[in-house]
Amino acid sequence: MNKLIAPSILAADFGNLQRDVEMVNQSEADWFHIDIMDGVFVPNISFGMPVLKAISQHAKKTIDVHLMIVDPDRYIQTFADLGATILTVHYEACTHLHRTVQAIKAAGMKAGVALNPHTPIAVLEDIIKDIDLVCMMSVNPGFGGQSFIENTYKKVSQLKHLIEFTESDCLIEIDGGVTDQNANKLVEAGADVLVAGSFVFKNEDPIKTIANLKSIIT
Repeated sequence: MNKLIAPSILAADFGNLQRDVEMVNQSEADWFHIDIMDGVFVPNISFGMPVLKAISQHAKKTIDVHLMIVDPDRYIQTFADLGATILTVHYEACTHLHRTVQAIKAAGMKAGVALNPHTPIAVLEDIIKDIDLVCMMSVNPGFGGQSFIENTYKKVSQLKHLIEFTESDCLIEIDGGVTDQNANKLVEAGADVLVAGSFVFKNEDPIKTIANLKSIIT
């Protein structure tokens, strides 16, 4: 499959959110990546349902929602109703992960599981064939603009091996510190989707930046 770019709206200008959403619509980006943080699971609060509703009213591409919250099961149907195409929960936040994944699919969404940088790939062995995406955190979750963790390449290779061994259709998404300097190496290691936040939105020409990333990984 073609490799995908998913700009992270966490890095957008919240004072001009519709403008930035329209920019992503017009760009070569494939998905919108939406980070929902609760200030409990991670030491930051991003935005909640009303902002996601506003984004979904203007977004014309896949909405990839990443929940960095405790007890995500409480909100699965809510995010489905708000237009999420993919709903990703953290392995570390789910006591009954298989049940959570099934509930996400029952609500009509694709199911993703995110792993913190310290969490080994092996924890996914019993769930890998049931999920559509693994979101590999390449920074510690909670804040944008952090430096990329170099050990990510090894973990991506390990995850790719697990996916191939189990004949899973799961996609590998990388979230954190993605730039034009590491995009190609991540794809070579096995990544399918690259989330880029600050690198896109802090650039003077975000549309050109997205196009450049696409050209690197295509």
